[in-house]
Amino acid sequence: MSLQTTSEAVQDAPKHSRIVAIDILRGIALIAMASYHFTWDLENFGYTAPGLTAFGWWKLYARCIASTFLFLVGVSLFLAHGRQIRWPSFWKRFAMVALAAIAISAVTYIATPDGFIFFGILHEIALASLLGLAFLRLPALLTAIAAAAAIAAPYFSRSEFFDHPALWWVGLSATNPRSNDYVPLFPWFGAVLAGVAVVKLASASGLLARLGTWMPGRWSNPLVFIGRHSLAFYLIHQPVLFGSVWLLSQVMPAPPQDKDAGFLKACQASCEQQRDTTFCSSYCGCMLATLKGEGSLDKLYSNDQTEIWKSHLADLASTCTAATESKMEGGQQ
Repeated sequence: MSLQTTSEAVQDAPKHSRIVAIDILRGIALIAMASYHFTWDLENFGYTAPGLTAFGWWKLYARCIASTFLFLVGVSLFLAHGRQIRWPSFWKRFAMVALAAIAISAVTYIATPDGFIFFGILHEIALASLLGLAFLRLPALLTAIAAAAAIAAPYFSRSEFFDHPALWWVGLSATNPRSNDYVPLFPWFGAVLAGVAVVKLASASGLLARLGTWMPGRWSNPLVFIGRHSLAFYLIHQPVLFGSVWLLSQVMPAPPQDKDAGFLKACQASCEQQRDTTFCSSYCGCMLATLKGEGSLDKLYSNDQTEIWKSHLADLASTCTAATESKMEGGQQ
């Protein structure tokens, strides 16, 4: 598609009216996100198997939700600013998202310092919205190529250079840092650019104009409302869900689980954020055997937060990491 055709497509984009279908899709994605977070809350309080949301279908489900959100960020960015960047409204929205992202980081640092959200989906939305402005007037094909490159980057461009904490937001470190919500620039910026590219093509083909005339029935009102207040819903829903499950745990505690099995599943889920499955299976087995051997599992399960215990755990982790790597290197020879 030529630059001229893209410019014409921008001129054809709806000027004032919102496209209800996009609000509905965003609302569905928010409901899906809430269902995932609710399951995570149940897991956190012991009502489901440890590590449930970090594996298999649930892990794929989470990635699909995040991809949908970021795709819609690209769509909305083009619809709002494709004809002309409206700087006052852009900076207002950017500031709201950025401040919300900072608040999420601060709260999670206090609540879960070992896995706090230093660059989650709100951080990604803020940065991607800013960078995405550069692609609004480019041809759809070029934008699509950039999207594919961004998605592929972590598979080809990882480097220990990016292992420094100051560069974790890029997403190209050799090992992923630990976080309860890690959505770095790469590959996720690719989903935003894909949204920009697709909506450009939809505008040029007339599909966007036809979609703008679709008016669903009253059944869609709740989804439209949620979709139009996405930031508020995002900030409110998890405290409400988490608090509800906490209240349930006070009245009807989850049944006790096999602690050894629970440790292995939780360790595996945490480890696989940084290493492969084979390594993590051996590493977690080493950690369990060592903790049982020294009789300190109860201290682990009691969530001891003293600096002495944290330092001891770090030493054990280093020992088991070295032992696992040596074992794997020996097996490859």
